[in-house]
Amino acid sequence: MSQRDSKKDIQVRLRRIEGQVKGIEKMMDNDACCKEVLVQIAAVRAAINKVGTLILKNFAQECMIKEDATIEEEAKIDELLSTLTMFMK
Repeated sequence: MSQRDSKKDIQVRLRRIEGQVKGIEKMMDNDACCKEVLVQIAAVRAAINKVGTLILKNFAQECMIKEDATIEEEAKIDELLSTLTMFMK
């Protein structure tokens, strides 16, 4: 995925999160069931974590991996990203 596609994907996800948060506000205004609100908050949290993961991956690919990086160096960064992604879930 190109950097431009990645940026667009992140922006789309952030707009979706914004809509989810507005939905939670409406739920609160309408005295929705606390459990339903918490489910939506968990969904927003998961979506934010996914955006953070995408930004982290983009940073690693664009800023940490140099053009002359060896396959071994790239593999180590990929392993780090994989571990961080697993941790953030």
